Amino acid sequence: MPKVMKIGTRFVGDEYPVYVIAEVGINHNGDLDIAKQMILSAKETGADAVKFQKRTPELCVPEEQRNIMRETPWGYISYMEYREKVEFDLSDYEEINRYCHEIGIDWFVSVWDEKAVDFTEQFGPVCYKLPSASLTDHGLLKKVRETGKPTIISTGMSTADQIERAVNVVGLEDLSILHSTSAYPCDPTELNLRMISTLKNQYDCPVGYSGHEVGLIPSVVAVGLGANIIERHFTLDRAMWGSDQAASVEPGGFRRLVKYIRVTEMSLGDGVKHVYESEQSSLKKLRKYL
Repeated sequence: MPKVMKIGTRFVGDEYPVYVIAEVGINHNGDLDIAKQMILSAKETGADAVKFQKRTPELCVPEEQRNIMRETPWGYISYMEYREKVEFDLSDYEEINRYCHEIGIDWFVSVWDEKAVDFTEQFGPVCYKLPSASLTDHGLLKKVRETGKPTIISTGMSTADQIERAVNVVGLEDLSILHSTSAYPCDPTELNLRMISTLKNQYDCPVGYSGHEVGLIPSVVAVGLGANIIERHFTLDRAMWGSDQAASVEPGGFRRLVKYIRVTEMSLGDGVKHVYESEQSSLKKLRKYL
């Protein structure tokens, strides 16, 4: 049986409710007020946590991409300027931290570089997430592990060997591995949800699913296949500007997703055949031979 990890006050594993993450990511477009609306909305849908992304642009943006121009809500600016616009600073995260504690929802970030880990540590996050893009950055994996915080890794764009090497770096203690396919949005033919079972059979730790599909069904199916964590991009409005909006779920859809996940959990049972009390009247009326 897979091990259990603890995120904040919540235990995560096969015997516990699925931990549902609403990934705000950068869908706030650098606007703290929008971010706070998203946090409150995620809380109201029943999500267990909100997740942001933390990068140090000068470390994460390759030289050849920095001066590429693009249309943005701030005008026609370079990619580097855009990355800087969507990054929250210390005062922003102080308010995010305060607000999440006030309304009672976990928050953490995906860290894209080692400086981002140092920045985030001052807030005592409940855990850290390593995005799929960073799975092969073993220096960053080690940096996160040195914090002693529970760690979640995503496996999009990765081979089985790359996943195994990453797990060897971080170890299985307080680790969760999320199956993912890094296409935004992802075609159903490339979701490969059976990888959830593969990862659960291979690694003695909680396994989850980070979905980028359009719709809710695959994420619910993932729970039926044993996912202990479900992460979906979250937005107030899919028509908002931003590259992740199209693969995100709006509040009404996220509320339904949480409901479907909880119903699925109740429906799975224990795998042992029972004759329930609710069946007794049908048994007496309809069965001829006992």
